[in-house]
Amino acid sequence: MSFFKGASVYLVSNLLNAVIPFLLLPILTRYLSPAEYGQIAMFQTLLAGIGTFIGLNAVGAANRKFYDGDVDETVLRQFNGSCIQILIVSSIISFIGILLFKNKLSEFLAIPTSWILSAVVISAFGFITSMRLGQWQIRSQAKWFGILQVSSSLVNMLLSLLFVIALTQGAQGRIDAQVITCILVAIIALIWLYKDKLLQIKICKPQQIKEALSFGVPLIPHHVGFFLISAVDRFVINQKLGLSEAGIYMVAVQLSSAMAIVFDAINKAYVPWLFERLKRDDNEEKKQIVKYTYVYFVIALLIAGIAFIIGPFFITLIAGEQYTEAGKVIGLLCLGQAFGGMYLMVTNYVFYAKKTGKLALVTIISGLINVGLLIIFIGKFGLIGAAISFSLSKIIQFVFTWYLAIKFQSQIPWLNFNK
Repeated sequence: MSFFKGASVYLVSNLLNAVIPFLLLPILTRYLSPAEYGQIAMFQTLLAGIGTFIGLNAVGAANRKFYDGDVDETVLRQFNGSCIQILIVSSIISFIGILLFKNKLSEFLAIPTSWILSAVVISAFGFITSMRLGQWQIRSQAKWFGILQVSSSLVNMLLSLLFVIALTQGAQGRIDAQVITCILVAIIALIWLYKDKLLQIKICKPQQIKEALSFGVPLIPHHVGFFLISAVDRFVINQKLGLSEAGIYMVAVQLSSAMAIVFDAINKAYVPWLFERLKRDDNEEKKQIVKYTYVYFVIALLIAGIAFIIGPFFITLIAGEQYTEAGKVIGLLCLGQAFGGMYLMVTNYVFYAKKTGKLALVTIISGLINVGLLIIFIGKFGLIGAAISFSLSKIIQFVFTWYLAIKFQSQIPWLNFNK
């Protein structure tokens, strides 16, 4: 499948996948108070944090293994099984740890203890779905990727409407919908992995487990850094400004994430396309890649500029009057998302070089800077301070990751692509 055909399939899939939560947004914001929406924001933040440790990023290792030229389908099948073994052990350890501290976490996040345990379940089953999606992506089978992804979101939406509106379960209904959807889709994904002969769990291969961990474990600081950049702001807002303000901010974050969804769709098609060309090591192709990358940068920044103008109007239109304050931060959040999209274009070179440790260092530093800025700016500027912190940290992350891309893929003609 060509890059543009693949990108279009992923884009349609991601857009459909995104339209469903966006359809839910104006409904949920009218059936849930800002405080209840804030609770959901806290849950989603917890989910992002737990997902860093469950599975230890072994899905990425399984995807990267596919591009090692000297492996056959049997080895790939066993390697995928080793990644599932890592998931099982890490999930058990995480569940025990969460169980011990669930009451303190519940008090800190202002959410029920049952939600804490639900987050572990969603993360564990979500790993299996991510593995199935990843195996389709690396094989450029975008159609099946889109079918499973969109079906999952559709089921999630229908169950959310049933529980929140028809059964009037409030925020609890939204969480229950996510748990049920995640389990159902993971079961289907697991059956599909076996059907396509992509999984062999019963055989234990210590060397493969070690290889997967050597790829995934250094990424833990990387994902912790992402968490500090993209999610920790809700914790700080909740502690300093209250649960309602966290809910208002979450609405703006969800709308700005439309940009991230488009960028992610492009990147899903771009990774196999790019890796194949890096493998071929053709200078003319590398020049072409650089030109396309710079055009992409310009377009991303232009979209962010437009968001400053039209974003506040759409906030009120979609979420309602009680979330109008979110319009003050939507432009800044979109600027951060633009640099996040630009980051995706350069981080792939670091993944190809398998220098995940260096990438993790950049991300964790960017995340720590974000936390420091949040503590300073939220006290002075409120929600706007949180959005400024997010944008600045994304810019820092992009610049330093681009430096790593230049360092580890020095043959890419970033400055002399016209020669």
